[in-house]
Amino acid sequence: MEEAKDAARRIAALTHGDRAAWEGTAIFHELIRVTFEGTGPLTALADILALVHPEHRARYATVLAPDWHPDQATAFNGAVWPCLGSALWALRTTTSFEDAIRAAIDLGGDTDTVAAVTGGLAGAYYGLDAIPAHWTQPLHVPLPGFDGRVLHLADLLHLAHRLGS
Repeated sequence: MEEAKDAARRIAALTHGDRAAWEGTAIFHELIRVTFEGTGPLTALADILALVHPEHRARYATVLAPDWHPDQATAFNGAVWPCLGSALWALRTTTSFEDAIRAAIDLGGDTDTVAAVTGGLAGAYYGLDAIPAHWTQPLHVPLPGFDGRVLHLADLLHLAHRLGS
């Protein structure tokens, strides 16, 4: 478990020089991990926060608290603290994948970042089948250098399953 969190921190460090971003990535990783293991991400928060670097623990505890609202953010929601807090708020205050994404987008600001983080959490929580088909059917990924080959959703799912085993 600690090894995986450290890997998440190192991956975040490739693009973000701020330790707060590393810790946010480790928190996000843990939220996803515990969800896949069957523990609700909201019930695991206290244990996850205990693993956060002490320098950042209090600030994350504030934005991840059950009574926190994105209107209380003291920084732009694209910053790691309010982004993760907003994503968790969207998950906490809705009852479906689609509603969580809509809530994240409706916050405004850095909507693509907040919705992407929300999508990761909500996807782990609600599962692939909860994602509306009209959102996934048009997915395709052209592969440069492969004579116009395009991966469609079924190909991407097959690849994900192969990588996961």
